Amino acid sequence: MNTSSGSSARLLQSELTFGLVTMFLSVVLSPVMDIFSKLAATTIPPGEVTAARFIFQALFALPMMAMRGKWGVWSWRRSGVHAIRAAVLTLSMVSFVTTLQIMEVADAIAIFFVEPMILTILSSIFLKETIGWRRYTACAVGFFGAMLIIQPSFQEVGFFALLPIVTAFCVAVYVMITRVVSHSEDAWSMQFRTALWGTGISVVLLAIGRTTGSTILDPVIPDLMATLYLLGVGVTAAAAGILTVYAYRAVPASTLAPLQYFEIVSATIFGWLVFDNFPDAIKWLGILIITGSGLYILWRERRFASKPVSDTSETAFTP
Repeated sequence: MNTSSGSSARLLQSELTFGLVTMFLSVVLSPVMDIFSKLAATTIPPGEVTAARFIFQALFALPMMAMRGKWGVWSWRRSGVHAIRAAVLTLSMVSFVTTLQIMEVADAIAIFFVEPMILTILSSIFLKETIGWRRYTACAVGFFGAMLIIQPSFQEVGFFALLPIVTAFCVAVYVMITRVVSHSEDAWSMQFRTALWGTGISVVLLAIGRTTGSTILDPVIPDLMATLYLLGVGVTAAAAGILTVYAYRAVPASTLAPLQYFEIVSATIFGWLVFDNFPDAIKWLGILIITGSGLYILWRERRFASKPVSDTSETAFTP
């Protein structure tokens, strides 16, 4: 009996260690994808960088889907949900890569981390999750921290400094929908279908860009170095996504969520090493405020385990 309990404890500890390590590797790799995106965006339009990300994500997921044999159940309604998820993810990627063309990586990622605050507000509205005044206050404080970073950037690049908030809003919508459909669908199938839809949507956008001559969407033929950068975007995005899947399979999301804020640290380090960019004191203050607010929201969610008031919201997107 005691031996069995000891084995279970060791197994749980092993799963916890595995989940934390894989999540740590994921948040280290994610800014590397942003570094490659920024390098590629010097000669490649953001829409094309986005398309490359989805294409490589689908190619890397395809062998795993074939080996596992879990292609998921097809239906118009389910496909429509994945199309919406891919659309908001595509918009978030195009917005963020456009930001990276003119902003420092650490600044853009720090502003993006208002996403948990936006998700908290959207969840209270659409998923009917119970949110208290403390978390709403934390959201307001987090947005104030973002303004500290945006304000000097706004003076330099204008309204482009607001694009990370557009990215954060899109990702919050993406996560909210994912929360709903994840109850009834395999994680690998979700990633693969999203990548396929994202590729299709990106191709349509590139065709529009070719017609209109948009600097954001008009595709170009990449040279060798740009091709390597695009490959780097796809490989790191796929690897980070796979690591995240395994991390969340091993450890509860509430345990892993605080680790995501290490992405700001790793983004700062890589941005400094590659581009010699380092946040000033005001931006660091904004980063600390955003991080503190986000961690407080996560702590409150973990403590009170907010859930939808009815099961209907959980099955709203289920066929």
